[in-house]
Amino acid sequence: MSSPQSVSVDQMRQILNEIIDALESPDYASKLDEAKEAAGNEMLKMMQIVFPMVVQIEMETIKHHGFNNSREGIVQFTQLIRDLESIDGEVARLHTQIRSHYLPPVSISSSVDTSL
Repeated sequence: MSSPQSVSVDQMRQILNEIIDALESPDYASKLDEAKEAAGNEMLKMMQIVFPMVVQIEMETIKHHGFNNSREGIVQFTQLIRDLESIDGEVARLHTQIRSHYLPPVSISSSVDTSL
């Protein structure tokens, strides 16, 4: 187990894959689906119901890699992800995959009203 400050890109990829595996495991997938259904298309409900579940699953995973099982640990982990995303596309892709569990895909419209 390494200290959180010395997590390499490869280790971060492994941790993110473990989180994805947990999110998609039979233990959690059905609970997350139920929570998403309860939230519907309402972003506020998604952040109130689904997001905390995802964070809890992340915390359960990262504690095995030297991070505190607390708010401080998840903040530290998220900051490290952001730092590594800028240098590694795979870390960015995996983090986007995790976020897709609580953030709906955003489509950017190509039509822009320029009459303003």
